Parts: sequence; C-alpha cells; structure tokens
Amino acid sequence: MNNTLAIGLVVFAVILAGAFAGAKVQVHLPKHHLTDETKNLVNVSTAVLATISALVLGLLISNANTSFTRLGGEITTLSAEILRLDHVLRRYGDDAEPARITLLQYAERKTADLFPDNPADFRVGNPSTYELLQRLEDLLLALKPANARDQWWLTQATTLAAKIGDARWLIAQQIGQGTPKAFVALLVFWLALLIASFGLFAPPNLTSAATLTLCALAVAGAVAMFLELEQGFGGLVHISPEPMRQAVKTLEAEPSSQNAP
Repeated sequence: MNNTLAIGLVVFAVILAGAFAGAKVQVHLPKHHLTDETKNLVNVSTAVLATISALVLGLLISNANTSFTRLGGEITTLSAEILRLDHVLRRYGDDAEPARITLLQYAERKTADLFPDNPADFRVGNPSTYELLQRLEDLLLALKPANARDQWWLTQATTLAAKIGDARWLIAQQIGQGTPKAFVALLVFWLALLIASFGLFAPPNLTSAATLTLCALAVAGAVAMFLELEQGFGGLVHISPEPMRQAVKTLEAEPSSQNAP
C-alpha cells in the first residue's frame, strides 16, 4: 500500500475516533454539563481551534502545491536542456557523436530512474546514472575545437552539461523536505479535538454519524493530499513523465551527425 494512503487512513481513523469519542462522552455527562452556556463556551473555543487548523492546513496544502509545481518545472527544464545539448552536439560535428550517444543513454536512464513502471521503485540519486553524466562531461572536455565556431559550440555544450548536473542535485535535494512528522501529528490532534467537539453535542442518529464520518474523511483527505504533493515522485499524484519521455523519443529519432543535412 502507498505510504501516503496508509497515513491518510490512519488520520481518518484517529479523527473519526475523536468524533465518536465525543458522542460517547455526551451519553455519560450530567445534564448540567450540556447547558446552553456550556455549548456556547465550547463553540467559541472550537471556533478558535477551527480557525487555526484551517489556516495551517490551507498553508500546508498551498506550500506543497507550490513545491510540486516547481519540481515539475525543473523536470521540464531538464528535458529542454537535454534536447538543447543534443542539438548543440549535432551542430559541432562528427567528433561529438560519442557524446551524443552518451547523452541519449543518460536521458533514458534518468527517465527510468524518475518514472519507473512501478512508482515505488523511483530513484533520484542513482550512482550509475550520474556516472553517465560524468562520462559525458569527460567526452566534452576531450573535444579539440578546430576553429572559433567549434569553440563556441563547445562552450555552449559544457554550459548545458553543467546545468543538467545542477538540475540533478537540485531535484535530489528537494525530495524528502516535507513537513515535520511532529507537526503533522499536532495538526491531526487539533482536527481530532475539533471533530470530537462536534460529536459532543451531536444528536444520536444516523444522519449525525454519517455527517461526522464524511467530515473526518474530507479532512483526512486534505492531510493525505498535501503529504502526497510533497513527495513529487512515486505516489498516486506525481510529476508528469511526459517531458522526459518526449525528450528521449526526440533524441532517438534525431539522425546521427553523419546523416544530418
């Protein structure tokens, strides 16, 4: 089972338990604890808690979505830099053909690492993939430009290779920088306490039970959603693989420099 989905189910169970705990407490409380004055006090107190919980949960979802969008943009940028580097190497000439072959191997391996058939098998920092990038850099450094034109293309190629390397480290550093678990646990406690206050004064009927259950499910879904967005890769909601896959297809379809017009 997906880790985020399991966490979401646990959060749902905890919040729902809070709701029915509140309903259970209602049965055993003396009547003078369920007066209108008590209800007003509980409503005011939970209104403060509800406001804080809503603000925190909304902020976490917003931050997770921003991080997810930024990570997707970095994957698109990486694919564009790979395509641009291949074009530059084609313009350089026949001597850059080994570098082009290595670049294709790197793009294929990187795509397989980030977007495997089984999402749980994704690898951001695969050493063998990084070795291909280093081999590409060595091949570029071994080129001997014959004129100013070749020197310009080589400069462009080395700059793009450096950007591809930077993207590799940047993506790797962003993975795992999610919300601290202790803070998530505190948020779940707030939400369980809030739903428990609803159950405390809810009438004992099926409609109340169904409403509290759906409310707990919705809130747990929101918690699971921001945790899922923070992962970026390997989850039910993940970065689109299309930019990298399209880049690999384009590199495979491009003719070698010997056949280029």
